[in-house]
Amino acid sequence: MQTSEPTLPNRHVTGIPPHLADWQLPPDWRWGAGGVYTPHRYAHEVIDALGRSLALVTAPDPTHHAWLFSEARHLALRNHPSIPTTYHFWQQHPGSRRGPGYLRRWITGETVLERLRRTAERETVPFTLRMLRAIGSTLAYLHDSGGVHGAIAPGSVYFTPTGRVWLLGWQWAVPAEERPVGIAPDRAWCPYVPEWGTEWRPSPAADQWQLGALAFALLTGEVPMGAGTPPIRLARPDTPTTVADLVDQMLADKPEHRFSSIAGMLRRIERISGTSSLAFPGTDQASGEHPALSEEDRLRWATGDDYEVLAPLGQGTYGSVWRVRDLSLEREVALKMLHPTVARNATAVGRFRREAQLAAQLQHPAIVPIFAWDNKGDVNWYIMELEEEGSVADLVARSGPRPFAEIAPQVDAVLDGLAVAHHAGIIHRDLKPENILIDRYRRWRIGDFGIANALGVEKAGASGTPNFAAPEQLLGEEQGVSTDLFAVAGIVIFALTGKVPFEGGDGRAILAAQLAGRVDLSEFPDDLADWLQRALNPDPAKRFPDAETMRAAWRDVVRRVTREERRANSAFGRLLRQLGAAFRDRPRAR
Repeated sequence: MQTSEPTLPNRHVTGIPPHLADWQLPPDWRWGAGGVYTPHRYAHEVIDALGRSLALVTAPDPTHHAWLFSEARHLALRNHPSIPTTYHFWQQHPGSRRGPGYLRRWITGETVLERLRRTAERETVPFTLRMLRAIGSTLAYLHDSGGVHGAIAPGSVYFTPTGRVWLLGWQWAVPAEERPVGIAPDRAWCPYVPEWGTEWRPSPAADQWQLGALAFALLTGEVPMGAGTPPIRLARPDTPTTVADLVDQMLADKPEHRFSSIAGMLRRIERISGTSSLAFPGTDQASGEHPALSEEDRLRWATGDDYEVLAPLGQGTYGSVWRVRDLSLEREVALKMLHPTVARNATAVGRFRREAQLAAQLQHPAIVPIFAWDNKGDVNWYIMELEEEGSVADLVARSGPRPFAEIAPQVDAVLDGLAVAHHAGIIHRDLKPENILIDRYRRWRIGDFGIANALGVEKAGASGTPNFAAPEQLLGEEQGVSTDLFAVAGIVIFALTGKVPFEGGDGRAILAAQLAGRVDLSEFPDDLADWLQRALNPDPAKRFPDAETMRAAWRDVVRRVTREERRANSAFGRLLRQLGAAFRDRPRAR
């Protein structure tokens, strides 16, 4: 079996690399936290004067500057949802302290290869088909214009938290006469097509084979290399026959045995998607029903005139969230739909509609806006803004615990948003990392007022997610604004450490830990630990009385912690630490 564990072609770094050390950005622009090296390219995040995150793409090797310009020029002429648009190219001029380099959208997410290594799990068939559609449509667009890519690999396909797919590695799509002689993708990370042998020869048929290799990797966790790829059902026997035939044909050793074009492959996918022969997670083997497919079909039926369903974003107790395209306004939004089993309950439907009404009343930069509510038959949904960076839970899973300086302004904004909601008579009651969403400007925003109620209505009752729920929620007692503030403190701990505040296998164990005050705050500065201790007090009366007070206290903590960090990083602070270490280590008199 000819498969490989490819090396990571991308290397993430922090700080400014040497070749950008002398750059001077325009007024009111600033550097982001870091960037990523890809083969022969480096992309660094920059924040423009409007607060947008952009990628500054440069070529660390000065001999590649003409190649870089050709890449930017060709990208500027492309127009496809999975191809990042070039906004501007900075030429290098005498006396200028920037250039050459081009600006495009900064893409947050992870490559398919990084995702496979992080989760160590094989992907589902529906997920794989969505990836094939997205990249396949990109390649069909490219081939129709006479171009080819040549480096479709798990390391060049990005997947964002909201399910959007981006194809990168466009330096390889530059025509041969505009590339440096002797430059080719490294077979250590790029699957080499059977007909290539040892020489890289990009073509539409080769792009198709590499796309098939990507599908093989998603379904099996292994990347095929060259001729002799085994039938996919040998590596994953539960692959539906229609899907296995599709991938096997794309991976045929001889180009003439593959699909005649990417467009033909996409037509085959549409025929597969229109059948009920796919193995979806949650399939009831006894009844043969496919709940995931059934729910998507219902949504497509109900919203087909107004929205194009693109991808699922997540599921909760009461509903599922989908990324859809608003066909009238030509924009992508998020759609939350009530689960079919819940939709049969008139009380639940009324509560769901009240959720949208309550959230729509709130206007604040830290609250996800609601655009519309509608229903057709027994399908009920509302439309909200699509937050493209996912959630705080996604961020920590993808990038690990966050530094205090990064989350400090975000927590401040969330508390201000809660203050607005509480003044409007609304408590959230289900704040957790999954419900703190992140927009493309990196702002944290409160979403999913799924169990929010007007104060004075249904205030008692067990609700919320146990790991971030206050004791009064787990006990089913009356809840108020301090319930939300308890959850905010838990989210702060999670963002800083990657761990939930209270350990426990179920709600009872978590409740016992909360009532006993078993939360480890030893790794935090004293001022921050005191703030967290107060917010997590099991007695609501001893917590912060409201979000404004908690926010003012948070600002004091930020000032003190920031001042201490600056002092510790100063030359004087380093000297004091060295003197202290020398004093501790000196020989003692006996």
